[in-house]
Amino acid sequence: MAVIFYARVSTAEQTIEHQRQQAEAAGFKIDRVVADHGVSGVTTALADRPEGKRLFDILRSGDTLVVRWVDRLGRNYADVCDTIRQFMRQGVVIRTVINGLTFDGATKDPMQQAVRDALIAFMAATAQANAEAMKEAQRGGIALARSTDGEAKYRGRKPSFSKEQFSAVCEMLELSAGIGEIASATGLSRQTIYRIRDDRTGAQSALARWQG
Repeated sequence: MAVIFYARVSTAEQTIEHQRQQAEAAGFKIDRVVADHGVSGVTTALADRPEGKRLFDILRSGDTLVVRWVDRLGRNYADVCDTIRQFMRQGVVIRTVINGLTFDGATKDPMQQAVRDALIAFMAATAQANAEAMKEAQRGGIALARSTDGEAKYRGRKPSFSKEQFSAVCEMLELSAGIGEIASATGLSRQTIYRIRDDRTGAQSALARWQG
């Protein structure tokens, strides 16, 4: 029985190694890493990604699939739900690094199945909602950066966080994670996390100015 870690990175600022380190720090003993680079979780289903589709051939009954969170599988509600349920039908256990969730098809009790399926649906909906919220924040940040650039070229202080760290902070805030937990997971200071929490559009604007 193998433990397969799947990672997806969609930008140059994100790294597979960072996601793997998070998983190992959480106690997972990984046998194999499968990763997709430069792939959107919103527009590209797992089965359509170069490496993601290999998971359906690699994973066997009894194996464990580890992901940082369900959004690595996708950010589309229907796709995430279908993917997790298909893996469970294959006898695969899905575990997340963030929140320590476990999904499997072991239980035959209908009430427990209902609770499990409701949690899967909630996590999938949250993944899509987070993606839409970040896209909106990005649009607002870019618009603010452009309007500022129209008045002056001063970009202000360079952000102390990357796009990946910003996304991770937003995701964990949506999951009601504590500031200390987020700081430990992202390597950012508590003060930086408070600033992102209190002004996401401003934080996104700062990233946009320095990336533009």
